[in-house]
Amino acid sequence: MKQYEQDMTQGSLWKQIWKYSLPLMFTNVLQVVFNLADIAVVGQFGGSGALGSVGSTTILITLFTGLLIGLAGGVNVLVAQARGEKNPEKTRKTVHTAAVICMIGGILVAVFGILFARTMLAAMNTKPELIDGAVLYFRVYFLGMPALAMYNFGNAVLSAVGDTKRPLYYLSFSGVLNVILNLIFVIVFDMGVAGVALASAISQNVSAGLIIWTLLRSTGDYSLRLGALRISGDIAGNLLRIGIPSSIQYAIFQFANLFVQIGVNSFDTVIVEGTAAASNADGLVYEMMAAFYTAGATFIGQNFGAGKKERIVKSYFISTLYALVLALVLGLGLVVCGRPFLHIFTQDEAVVEAGMYRLTVMGLSYWVSAFMDSAIAASRGLGQTTVPTVIVIMGSCVFRLVWIYTVFAFFGTITSLYLLYVFSWTITAIAEIWYFVRLYRRTCAIFPAAASRDS
Repeated sequence: MKQYEQDMTQGSLWKQIWKYSLPLMFTNVLQVVFNLADIAVVGQFGGSGALGSVGSTTILITLFTGLLIGLAGGVNVLVAQARGEKNPEKTRKTVHTAAVICMIGGILVAVFGILFARTMLAAMNTKPELIDGAVLYFRVYFLGMPALAMYNFGNAVLSAVGDTKRPLYYLSFSGVLNVILNLIFVIVFDMGVAGVALASAISQNVSAGLIIWTLLRSTGDYSLRLGALRISGDIAGNLLRIGIPSSIQYAIFQFANLFVQIGVNSFDTVIVEGTAAASNADGLVYEMMAAFYTAGATFIGQNFGAGKKERIVKSYFISTLYALVLALVLGLGLVVCGRPFLHIFTQDEAVVEAGMYRLTVMGLSYWVSAFMDSAIAASRGLGQTTVPTVIVIMGSCVFRLVWIYTVFAFFGTITSLYLLYVFSWTITAIAEIWYFVRLYRRTCAIFPAAASRDS
């Protein structure tokens, strides 16, 4: 529907990027909040064993969902570029190719997760008393992976044409449904971890159904037609070229965080629990900032397709500035008002005190990550993700491992561990910005002077 679409190749970028990002920001925050609600329900009504079983799967689930999110990032960029080129046929082929690939990806992730759940959880040294519940939760949850893949696909397509409102509506509905089903399955039917996982799988299918129904009803060039579902070789190659490195980026961050957690676990229980409570703020802050990264990639993609050089660089600077300011506001807010936030997760004052220390260090550091992630998103908007992924591997994985076994090993303080984040963000940001500048100059040099002028 035209009222939901947005032409990103003309008009005020300040206003457009803000208007585009705001619903996306709420969508991302809702995803985090509903996940926290799942944990709260199973923790309050399912017992400590159930909570531990669910918690044991978090890193793996984040890893696999990240693979699907990364693939959807490639869909978003290619659809945005095709729309910017004003090429309806290319848009249609991209949408239908992406639908098939995303569905295949979702099915493969589901099958792999169900078959190897116990093997992966055992490899992570999941406690024997928790592993049976963790395996059950993992397998039931992964029944919803094909639906999650299709929701991400539909969200990527709609976002590429400027529609970030309807995905928010659908996620809100399915999220409320998820909470209601959690309470029914866990309290009424006493299903424990299986109930929470089943509620998630059902809600994922509902949100996917709503967004696919929207694409089927659409009349634009981004509409979905079952009879047109087929893979176009050249588009599939581009999609995998952009999507797979993006997926790897998500996996790398989770891999690096495993070693950070090992460092945290070397301290006493109070610090471990305080760090766990404070780290819940990370998801909220990162996901809100991510709305502007998605906006930057999408606006850059459309204007790259349209050959509008000036709007590409303006989109990058504006989205970066918005993310930077948001990070400063949220970070300082957590430094000043972090105690009420921590009391949501614990009433132990010693744990709150330990959590406040992490919130202070991280709250004053979040803004640095804006430079790194904005540059990565900007390069993705220009259709390049391989080199940014290599940079992330070096800066956010290799560097962190070296830091842990040198700086942290030498000082042995929690401060030296927390500072790992801001230093890794800084060096990665410098390299990512350098690459984006080179990429921008190289790719935009092909634009005709008349076409590159802002309209």
